[in-house]
Amino acid sequence: MSEQGGGVAVDDLSPQVRRYGVDRPLPERRMLRAGPLSAVLEGPDLRYLAVGGQEVVRRIYVAVRDQNWNTIEPTLSDYTVEEDGLAFVVRFTATHRQGDVDFTWDGRITGTSAGVITCSMDGKVGTTFLRNRIGFCVLHPAALAGTPVEVEQPDSTTISGTFPDRISPHQPFVDIAAIRHGAGIDALIDAEVTIRFSGDVFEMEDQRNWTDASFKTYSTPLSLPIPVEVRAGQHIEQSVTVTVAASAPLPSEMDEEALAEGSLAVIIGTDPIRPLPRIGLGVASHDGSLTQSQIAHLGALRPAHLRVDLDLSRTGWEERLRRGAADGAALGAAIDLEVVVGDDTAGLERLAAILDEGMPVQRLFVFPAAGQVTTEVILARVAAMLGTVGTGPALGGGSRAYFTDLNRATDLPLEGMDVVGYTLNPQVHAFDNASLVETLAGQAATVTSARAIIGDRHLAVGPVTLRPRFNPDAAASEPEPDQTALPPSVDPRQLSLFAAGWTLGSIHRLVEAGADSLTYYETVGWRGVMERDGALTHRELFPSQPEMLFPLYHVLADVAEVAEADLVPAEVEDPLAAAVLALREGDRLRVLVGSFADDQRTVRLMLPPLEDARVSFLDETTYAEATLDGAAFRARPGTPLPLQGGVATLNLRPFAVATIDARLTGG
Repeated sequence: MSEQGGGVAVDDLSPQVRRYGVDRPLPERRMLRAGPLSAVLEGPDLRYLAVGGQEVVRRIYVAVRDQNWNTIEPTLSDYTVEEDGLAFVVRFTATHRQGDVDFTWDGRITGTSAGVITCSMDGKVGTTFLRNRIGFCVLHPAALAGTPVEVEQPDSTTISGTFPDRISPHQPFVDIAAIRHGAGIDALIDAEVTIRFSGDVFEMEDQRNWTDASFKTYSTPLSLPIPVEVRAGQHIEQSVTVTVAASAPLPSEMDEEALAEGSLAVIIGTDPIRPLPRIGLGVASHDGSLTQSQIAHLGALRPAHLRVDLDLSRTGWEERLRRGAADGAALGAAIDLEVVVGDDTAGLERLAAILDEGMPVQRLFVFPAAGQVTTEVILARVAAMLGTVGTGPALGGGSRAYFTDLNRATDLPLEGMDVVGYTLNPQVHAFDNASLVETLAGQAATVTSARAIIGDRHLAVGPVTLRPRFNPDAAASEPEPDQTALPPSVDPRQLSLFAAGWTLGSIHRLVEAGADSLTYYETVGWRGVMERDGALTHRELFPSQPEMLFPLYHVLADVAEVAEADLVPAEVEDPLAAAVLALREGDRLRVLVGSFADDQRTVRLMLPPLEDARVSFLDETTYAEATLDGAAFRARPGTPLPLQGGVATLNLRPFAVATIDARLTGG
């Protein structure tokens, strides 16, 4: 492992690291046009296919996933683009190599002036390995929910249906040869889109189960046995063709206004939507109690609870519980317990005795050792144990992995549950910044669908993390971790401005949708809101400093300062370009705006009548002070924010977060 001395001082971090955690540029994007169809080219993928400004396909890409559903990213070569404004041809070679996976394919993407885009792959297996998927995936935007669709099957049979409104636990459509639906989700565009597939049998899943804001049509049905062995020398060929047709001519010129990098509108209201729920933190994954300095910093976040995860079959759980309880007491936070119980119920009696000592546990989430979802047997055993405790915590469970596990549960023992929850992370299927931003809308969809399942029971969402805490879908033992790489649960964006903007967007979406309590990240460490006090490793990959405050800390601190506030309406013109969170506490209004753009953007804030408006910026120029001297950064009063006719203009640096404070006038 890397030694502590191998890092870079915060003052010397590159703008890219401050913005999004890694010292390399973001993938280049290029707008292409195929007659009335526009699309964004990013590497081997097409994104945001649109007709007349209306998105009809979110993304087309090739996925290579190993036997544990790990995604093997490609390396590109021989990449060329030819285009004339109405048609284009893209050619490249993509190579996927990791572990025993070795697969290479030649890609070709063509777009014609008649409104036809075709993506094709011609691949060859280099060495024999086990795969769960190799082939095209087409993402349909979640905004299509409720839209009529026709599905053509391989035998030419046509089935009529709709994209599901509530998140579908299982495949809404199978045996797909082609899909047809209207191009105008809002019925303003009189055109039809047809997406045709070849080279395999395709089916659709509702990716909102994993917070992706899309429906995904993919190759190789999940009903077939996996993993499947692919042999060295084997050829795999597939294609996807998107066609748009209309009874009247559609515009084919480039939308210069849409391409222009300009202002972004944000609209803020004042009518309360719902009270801000209590927000807590997870305890650190590593051993060790909080220092006095860490307690002082974390205390400013006013965490409502600390979530402590325990596996009663493993040694050391009692010490972890007592350490978490001590940290909670120091922070004035109650304890939420996530407890994994084996069939032999080992440890339950001891846990009951500890709880009977008066430990302030407010909620107890229980899960079986075999599986991710609470079962009736385990819940009953823990309920019996709690019967011996004087004043027991609220009892419940749900899914300790993804929402999809909760959504697919057929025997969830709701009658015995006071509280139900599930965890969230934005990186089950994709890992780039844009895809993570897309998941914010998907988070809200999980809350809405969860409420339909659990009724008015307390809905606890979290821990919310940037990466999965573990791989719940692994069918085989994961390989030993690469000692030169970060653990799979760690994302260097944890210390970035991007994560701060993503966090405020997550709070907005989850609160607006109706979550009753939220848990974010951990107290300290790689997955925390601030760094540990020492023994830092891999600093060339995660260039933190001891007890450094990560930018997302300041978002949580901004929220904690108005903990009794109500969420009020906040709308951003392009939710993929920025996130917004607006909170009202009496006549006080606090608005947070986070940019996801890698260049400076102008934001036009449409505000209610205000006075004494001031703004502070968390950006690459204030990053060092915010992370190394957070108290001084937070003590600065901000600068006056001029208002003209209820409009304020902000110039946001790349991935900046602006915090606006003001007083409402006029009632």
